[in-house]
Amino acid sequence: MGVFDDNYVKPYPLNNENARFSGYSFFLVLTKDKKSQIIRLVKESQSQSQKRTKSKTIKRKEDDLVARLVDVIEQMIKEMVDENDGTATICRSQLAEQANCVPSQITYVLSTRFSGGSGYIVESRRGGGGQITITRVNHVGPAEYLKAIIDSVGDDLSQQQAKNLLMNAVSVGAMTSKEGTAIMAAVSDRALARVDSDIRAVLRADIFKHALLGLMVT
Repeated sequence: MGVFDDNYVKPYPLNNENARFSGYSFFLVLTKDKKSQIIRLVKESQSQSQKRTKSKTIKRKEDDLVARLVDVIEQMIKEMVDENDGTATICRSQLAEQANCVPSQITYVLSTRFSGGSGYIVESRRGGGGQITITRVNHVGPAEYLKAIIDSVGDDLSQQQAKNLLMNAVSVGAMTSKEGTAIMAAVSDRALARVDSDIRAVLRADIFKHALLGLMVT
């Protein structure tokens, strides 16, 4: 008696709703008492895959919304600075109310988009009800500006933080667009893909600082 003898098992075509998995119809060689078990497992696998896909989609949309909100808050602050001849005093809670977000989101934008080396000086005023003064720095040479960026970078640096710092440096003329693009390529997640994620941000910060030092001595 062969393995594919009709008295043992037979090819069973699954062409109905039980047969479709990832767009393909399978022919399963099964004993009848195993068919329902295999079909159930296939359906459970499909269901779990769909749930994971849905979860990733929701997370991606949430991240996109947060990124857009950060951009909106940054633009609001820059417009206030421009309208007040390079210096603006804001109230964290009031700005959060205008942007329809929590005050901690304002703090995040100030620390990532207006930190040292970004072309702005941020000063918190004690006893001022959460007031913060933001001043745009205009009269700084390229070397001083790059040094300010280096001093502002801590022990680690994210890809987005590096991008923001380089964009600001290019916008104020502290480096060329070509130089900014080259440094960004060197510290990108893709360039550091083989580095363990636990130390990637630390290594990125080191590479970033040394690249700026190289520009200062050229």
